[in-house]
Amino acid sequence: MALPLNVFKTVALNVPGSATVVYTAPTGYNSIVLLAQVCNSDTIAQTVSFFHKRNGTSIALAYDYEIPPSETLVLISGRLVLETGDSLELSGSDTELEFVASILETLK
Repeated sequence: MALPLNVFKTVALNVPGSATVVYTAPTGYNSIVLLAQVCNSDTIAQTVSFFHKRNGTSIALAYDYEIPPSETLVLISGRLVLETGDSLELSGSDTELEFVASILETLK
């Protein structure tokens, strides 16, 4: 069976306390991160870290970034292209942080 040309995905979860891969671009596809944001639903400030990983190398897109209470941080303000095997890694200071990403997977 033929693979679909375009697949839209949504990743939504509470931010883990330790660095965790939350998305990996699948084999045969490039992925475009259309949106990634974190909301702090707590009553105190919290921090978040967000990384792009390729071939074992991590690049920080946000590192221990403080989000005030009841505020949202936009992690990707443009588009981020992920090649097959690239991943996004996330961690935060509290589980009251909520993450959502909208991703377009496109067939190579």
